[in-house]
Amino acid sequence: MKNGRTKGELEAAIRNAIIKFEQEFMGRGPEDVKAFILKDLVLIRLKGVLTPAERQLANNADGIEMVKAMRQNLIAQGREKLSEQLSEITGATVFGLFTDIDTQIGERVIVFSLSQDLENNLQ
Repeated sequence: MKNGRTKGELEAAIRNAIIKFEQEFMGRGPEDVKAFILKDLVLIRLKGVLTPAERQLANNADGIEMVKAMRQNLIAQGREKLSEQLSEITGATVFGLFTDIDTQIGERVIVFSLSQDLENNLQ
């Protein structure tokens, strides 16, 4: 367990880091964020992530692709910072970062794969 923290405390710290990242990189925070530690994975579910402009764009197939491409590009630019923050919080190395967004419901999922099973080391 990292710094004697519980699973819930670690998940809350990850959640707060994601909210801060979204506010800084995307210009606004999501309506709701939940973080889940599942063995050597961290799953983050963000609700209400689209801006009004993105919602408007997502009304057709071309717009959906534009929104997805822009979001992927932004995550790619912030990937190193986000991975560093997650490593600081968890004490594990981030191996992979996977993400996708559903423009119809305005939800995004981010999955981090880590160098160790966090769940085993937590209360």
